[in-house]
Amino acid sequence: MLSNTMQFLLDIFVHGFAGVLLFRFLLQWLRAPMRNPVGEFIMALSDFVVLRARRFIPSIQQLDTATFLLAFIFELIYLSLTLWVKGYTFAPFPFISLLAWSTVELIRLSVYFLMGALVAQAILSWVNPYNPLGPLLSAITQRFLRPLQRIVPRIGNVDLSPLLLLVICQIILFVPLTMMENMAKQLL
Repeated sequence: MLSNTMQFLLDIFVHGFAGVLLFRFLLQWLRAPMRNPVGEFIMALSDFVVLRARRFIPSIQQLDTATFLLAFIFELIYLSLTLWVKGYTFAPFPFISLLAWSTVELIRLSVYFLMGALVAQAILSWVNPYNPLGPLLSAITQRFLRPLQRIVPRIGNVDLSPLLLLVICQIILFVPLTMMENMAKQLL
């Protein structure tokens, strides 16, 4: 009972904050506009740690490496604490395994963010196409949709490329990421 509660709190606070940091990094990498409610919330929530880290961690090729490194560290802490809650004995500390597993989890979160943006964009296009989140969602999805839109023709003026991208994301989650996660867990 206590371990379930602790795992729940870890999922919400540590893993959730790693997700916020990763989303901030991805938004900056995709050059998404941050002048919207979601962007401003993410900036306000993570500025306290990101701005301090930027003093010591320089950007590399216009990428916010401080934010990415913080997301990676928080994911590493989350996985370590998850193993501890489950009773793992850290006799030899599984550093390599945790590094690999953290990488897989950040990739998984990125794919989920893309899928969420696709679904939100589809719903907003039906309900309120002029929503202030539209440019943000478009900046996230268009880089991935454009190549598919060249391949998949419109059928009856309906763009099926978001559906194809969702299928591709699901395949990525099922096959390579599951295999990579299993290999990382075998190193434990």
